[in-house]
Amino acid sequence: MTRQDLDTSADADRRERLARALAYRFNDETLLVRALTHRSFGHENNERLEFLGDGLLNLAVGAELYRIRPKAAEGDLSRLRASLVREETLAQAARRLPLSEVVRLGTGELRSGGFRRDSILADAVEAIIGAVYLDGGFEPAAALCLRLLAPELAALPDAGSLKDPKTRLQEFLQADSRPLPEYTVLREEGPAHRRHFSVSCRLGDSGDQVEAEGGSRRNAEQQAAERMLALLQSRHSAQEVRHA
Repeated sequence: MTRQDLDTSADADRRERLARALAYRFNDETLLVRALTHRSFGHENNERLEFLGDGLLNLAVGAELYRIRPKAAEGDLSRLRASLVREETLAQAARRLPLSEVVRLGTGELRSGGFRRDSILADAVEAIIGAVYLDGGFEPAAALCLRLLAPELAALPDAGSLKDPKTRLQEFLQADSRPLPEYTVLREEGPAHRRHFSVSCRLGDSGDQVEAEGGSRRNAEQQAAERMLALLQSRHSAQEVRHA
């Protein structure tokens, strides 16, 4: 038996372990092989399957959230879905599978530890979902989506906690009939491909002001809103203690 035969046999064994973990048996295993093939490995890669799987995942998770959160508003459902259908969450799901040992990477990606990278693992998960759809249809693909994210679906947070800091600050102020904050860019530095922003968040009615930094204006504003909200909530808690 040649070294190539040994490698092929080992690859087949690893894919078999993955199939058992997925609880899905492919009729056409070439679809699974394609789903595991990163673009660094060659022209025949998983990018198209990833595109397909992304759409299926959004639909399957959206339908499940609609079912299990019957009173949730559209905005809350969207935030919950975004917390599930994102790179970090899909990479977590990938690590619960023997996926890192079967993903097919080019030499450069292997040397740099690409099999541990969130983006590569998350893309492979979406590609596998797309491959299952082509192999068996929508129902097994949707069922796989829910199995992959079962721990996260069972521990969904309150949708309000997923709102971004600027939205939470705005709602906090509006609850007290206070004006909205003012965001000002104080400094913008660095080359075009690596800008760095310093931003202030100021409340016109009280004069409170905080500053924050970020790699984009949006990120810096979110950080500033987070700091302002923490300041206001701390002050509010202190007032409650005094009046208790």
